[in-house]
Amino acid sequence: MRLAVINDYQNLAREAADWSQLPDEVEADFFQGRLTDAEDAADLLAPYDIVVTAREETPFDRALIERLPKLKCLVTHGQRNAALDMQALAERQITVCGTGYGFPIATVELTWGLILSLLKHIPSEDRAMREGKWGIDLPLGLSGRTLGVVGLGTLGSGVARVGKAFDMDVIAWSENLTDARCAEIGVEQVDKDTLFKRADIVSVHLILGDRSRGTVGAREIGLMKPTALLINTARGPIVDEAALISALETGAIAGAGLDVYDQEPLPVDHKLRTQPNTVLMPHVGGRTRENFIARYRDSLEDVQAWLAGNPIRVLS
Repeated sequence: MRLAVINDYQNLAREAADWSQLPDEVEADFFQGRLTDAEDAADLLAPYDIVVTAREETPFDRALIERLPKLKCLVTHGQRNAALDMQALAERQITVCGTGYGFPIATVELTWGLILSLLKHIPSEDRAMREGKWGIDLPLGLSGRTLGVVGLGTLGSGVARVGKAFDMDVIAWSENLTDARCAEIGVEQVDKDTLFKRADIVSVHLILGDRSRGTVGAREIGLMKPTALLINTARGPIVDEAALISALETGAIAGAGLDVYDQEPLPVDHKLRTQPNTVLMPHVGGRTRENFIARYRDSLEDVQAWLAGNPIRVLS
């Protein structure tokens, strides 16, 4: 039986978990590069019974699944992976298992890294310092500003709590948000339009689905202050990318901090790469060293449990 660990682009899988615990009859191979091409994936994975993947680098769509005749168990980091065709996997009776996320606070940390980078002009000031300059901009503060949180789940509430610690006014909206949840976190519940009109910083923390796709569109961005910032560490398609680029180019909003995009990796000629009023990260919100180690350890447990006939963390 053969096992492939793919998308191990940080070369952490071997270090994170003791794969020697697997039975002798299981041969494990590790692949560091990002496996994004369908033909490459089909050629590489055809001999494998078990595949451990990261999040959304490799699209396991119906076409690829049909070209993997030996695949019986697929393990993905996390509990959701938009790159997996769950129906096609179920039809093939392929067991799909997930892992824990590690420490959710990592995405909260990155969200505030993006906010502070924009407000304090950290990237541009760093570049200027290296060019021999001294103080090209005036930083902005957080106290007294309004933070609008779109989605008040684990991550959104974490961002909200930090905002409160910075003495910000924190408001929140999502379709199913309740008064009880807002009271629990200690934030003000508002309607959608009010959030986009009032917020100095809008931070998006929704799960991507049919209902959330395009939640932040041209209309919502048009409601924002010209001094406002938009932060997205959730998923790219939740924000209308074309509308955002237009707003950045025209100065309709002051800037954006982004970790997620419609197409990932972001194409080298993408317009966002040339917007000076942005801070861009390569979808690393939850991808800390600690989180990857935790996920690979869970992946090994998943494989061991499946081999023993008692699969755990089953997604399908």
